[in-house]
Amino acid sequence: MNAMLGASPPLIDDASARAAEDSDRAIVADDLVMEFDTEAGTKRVLDGISFRVGAGERMAVLGRNGAGKSTLIKLLAGMQLPTSGRIHRGLNMSWPLALGGGFEGAMTGYDNIRFIARIYNVPFRKTYDYVEDFSELGKSLHVPIRFYSDGMRMRLAFALSLAIDFECLLIDEVLAVGDYRFQEKCHREIFEHRRHCGMILAIHALEIVEEYCTKALVLKDGRGRVFSDVKLATRIYATL
Repeated sequence: MNAMLGASPPLIDDASARAAEDSDRAIVADDLVMEFDTEAGTKRVLDGISFRVGAGERMAVLGRNGAGKSTLIKLLAGMQLPTSGRIHRGLNMSWPLALGGGFEGAMTGYDNIRFIARIYNVPFRKTYDYVEDFSELGKSLHVPIRFYSDGMRMRLAFALSLAIDFECLLIDEVLAVGDYRFQEKCHREIFEHRRHCGMILAIHALEIVEEYCTKALVLKDGRGRVFSDVKLATRIYATL
C-alpha cells in the first residue's frame, strides 16, 4: 500500500507535464501590436491582438480591406516583427499558402523544390513527386521560374506548400488557384484531406468560414475579438 501511495506523485507530475506540453502545442498570439511610421505620423495597424489556435482548430481572420489581416499573417509567418507582444509557434507552421515571392527566378521549378526540401529537411524525391503530381506542371518544372506565368508560379507555390507536412497552414486570401477543376482539387486537399491541421485563414469567403472554421477573429480599427460562434462572427463582419 505504501509503495502504491508513493507512486502517486510521479503520475500527477507526468500528467501535469503532459498538460503543459499540450498547451504549448499551439500557435499563440499574445497582445500583438504593430505600428508603422507614415508621413502623417505613427499608424497602429494591430492593437493588442490575442488568440490561440491548436492542432485541428481553424480560425478565420475577418475584416475589411486595411483592417490588418495580411499584416497579421506576415507577423505569424515571421516575415515581419511586431512592435510589441509575443508569438508562440508551438506547431510547425507553413509560409502563407501560394506565396511565390520566395522563388529564385533563374532556377528551375525542380531546383527550387530541391532547395526548399533541403531547408525543411524533408525527402526531396517524395516532395518532388507530390509537387509534380499536384501542380500538373509536367516538363515546365525543368524550366527557369522567370518564364512561368503567374498561374504557373501559384500552382508551384501551392503544391510545394502542401508537399511539406505542416501542422498549421497559413492562408492569406489565396484559394482560387488555376481553373475551376484545379480550385476544387485545392479545396479538397485543404479542407477534407487535412482536417488534422491547424489553420489560420485571412479570408472574405463567408461560406468557407461558416462551413469549415471553428472560430473567427474579427478585426476593426486595429482591435480584434475572437468568436467561437462562427455564424455570429460572420454576421458582425457583414455590418462593418
